[in-house]
Amino acid sequence: MKKTLVASALAAVIFVPTASAIEIYKDDKNAVEIGGYVDARIINTQGATEVVNGASRINFGFTRQMTDGWKAFTKLEWGVNPFGNTDIVYNSDSTLESQSGDFLNNRLGYVGLAHDTYGSITIGKQWGAWYDVVYNTNYGFVWDGNASGTYTYNKADGAVNGTGRGDKTVQYRNAFGDFSFALQAQLKQDEFNVNETATGASAVFPTTAMATTADAVTTVEYNYTYGGSATYNVTENLVVTAGFNFGEFEGTTSVGKRLTETDSIYGLGASWGNWGGEGVYAAFNVNKQEFHDTDNLGRMIQDAWGLESIASYKFDNGIRTFVSYNILEAGDEYEAAYNGDVFKRQFAVAGVHYVWDSSTVLYLEGRKDFSDFTSVDKVQQAAMEVSEDDGIAIGIRYTL
Repeated sequence: MKKTLVASALAAVIFVPTASAIEIYKDDKNAVEIGGYVDARIINTQGATEVVNGASRINFGFTRQMTDGWKAFTKLEWGVNPFGNTDIVYNSDSTLESQSGDFLNNRLGYVGLAHDTYGSITIGKQWGAWYDVVYNTNYGFVWDGNASGTYTYNKADGAVNGTGRGDKTVQYRNAFGDFSFALQAQLKQDEFNVNETATGASAVFPTTAMATTADAVTTVEYNYTYGGSATYNVTENLVVTAGFNFGEFEGTTSVGKRLTETDSIYGLGASWGNWGGEGVYAAFNVNKQEFHDTDNLGRMIQDAWGLESIASYKFDNGIRTFVSYNILEAGDEYEAAYNGDVFKRQFAVAGVHYVWDSSTVLYLEGRKDFSDFTSVDKVQQAAMEVSEDDGIAIGIRYTL
């Protein structure tokens, strides 16, 4: 069944688990809605127990009826930290003070046009076409999405290469019956310098953490990226996805030598059932990537493969249980570049959610880490391991 205009233009763009919105205004031409959630959790991991913010957010959506079956729409979303983030800071004048972090940060901001027949086009910071391929496993509240190639550059938001919440993207979407697709271009100009002493003569990237302090540097440009995805609803329960994303690094050394590397990722996924409905839900996605992400020290991963999977069962009393397994493993080129270092991010998560109603969820989730970051440099190995650990968290998510 072909999606309605608003669903084709908006829901296909925003694959956010448990997303909902409240319509606060509507007339014959305009509509305004507000959405988001507040997520508070107590988490024990990395040797500490803390109250932390669970990616709380607030968003506003606006739609306007235009002529000839067109609609204009925009969405603005900010991440919020309602629980405080104040640190003790020791200043250069030998005094102590408290310093608070930002309350708001930008998550999404785009504007677009949509038509039932001609599809939709959007411009701005938005979920990438690649997310269509892998969103089906991104439902854990605490530990998720770190093997799918979405949140790149060591678990950031995927803005740089457009696979997550991509900056400065232009996206076209349309649907024909049970088949839908997205095409995307990221129109940006990025430039940075790397230390040639660490880089060597035949690679754009250094073999240690990126540095910019040497006299001789390679200037690297990373500009446009491109992506696409396809989704097919095989049956009411079975959905299959596939897609790709790529960009190109172009470097110029201090002696004028030109170097290039391609950032690429491609893969497929499948899901069965409905995460929000009762009964069984299961999903997986796999990907192959090159020069797409960084390790826990900020070094480029030359080649890797990733798998994410999840299986859940929701009972009619609102209790949902689930297990997930994720792995992102670098290949031979990575080991050769970094003196035999191993990068294998691997963990399993089990959880219980009590869906009290559609807007209020109490949850308990635990992670068991099986990662391998073996290195001949034990200090470096410890630094790699510090952000990957066992953990347990309990929390509440209140959706607007």
